[in-house]
Amino acid sequence: MRITRVLSSVLLVLGPVAGLALGPAAAPAAADSTPSASPSGGDSAPTEAGTSFRTATEIEQGQKATANGSAGDYLYWSFPADTGQRPTVKATVKLPGTHATQTWQVDVYDGLRRRQACQYGAQTRTAAAGASSVELACVLRTVRAWSEPWADDPLPGTYYVRLTVLGLAAADLGLPVGAELRVDSKDVGGSAAVDGSLAKPLVPGIAVRSEAEKDDSSASAVLSSIEPDDGWASGWWSDRWVWTAVGAVLAALAGIGGYTLTRGSGRPRQVPPGA
Repeated sequence: MRITRVLSSVLLVLGPVAGLALGPAAAPAAADSTPSASPSGGDSAPTEAGTSFRTATEIEQGQKATANGSAGDYLYWSFPADTGQRPTVKATVKLPGTHATQTWQVDVYDGLRRRQACQYGAQTRTAAAGASSVELACVLRTVRAWSEPWADDPLPGTYYVRLTVLGLAAADLGLPVGAELRVDSKDVGGSAAVDGSLAKPLVPGIAVRSEAEKDDSSASAVLSSIEPDDGWASGWWSDRWVWTAVGAVLAALAGIGGYTLTRGSGRPRQVPPGA
């Protein structure tokens, strides 16, 4: 009975703390199982691709972008990726009816134009002669809020996708091809959280805009107009704080329960104090 009373008192005291801790956890838990961006309408989806980093076509996550080109062209798109996201890039190349064997590849670069390695996925695939299409995929590492200058970790900002053919017969050069691209992300959550954050996301023109704000000038270079739907994350909050608080509550309960069990029931009533 004493153990029950003690634990009940502790729960009454710590119950509001646990409620506050578990309340915010519902949102990250729900986000872990769904893509971070909702699909956009087909009317606003881009229907062309750029030919370089500077002319890359901007797309939102969840959008299905299409483009027509010629075999041998470089096709570029760009999209925003924020802290805690694990982007997945999927591309489909539609080939003409008659062609020789072709090898296609999709590459992803971060805001510093560093090529990012794929965790898994068919980044390079070869289409047999006469194949109607070839599908490519690249799952990036989780975007981190901060990283050492010497590291090659993905950081929040603009990411570039380049689609090109590597092995191409001379007779196939210039043949018409079609491309489809889609980027989705999974929110990994606090398991990938780190201490620290970038002052600004790695997007084109951010340094110019920041300098213009300091000078109170209205003239600023807007080289990138895309960002996550809910804005760029500040980097200080993650659901790791929630589970830290929950762990502290459970540790306190375990300590009180262990003390209650080991201290015994006290001196029996029939035993005098001096005995």
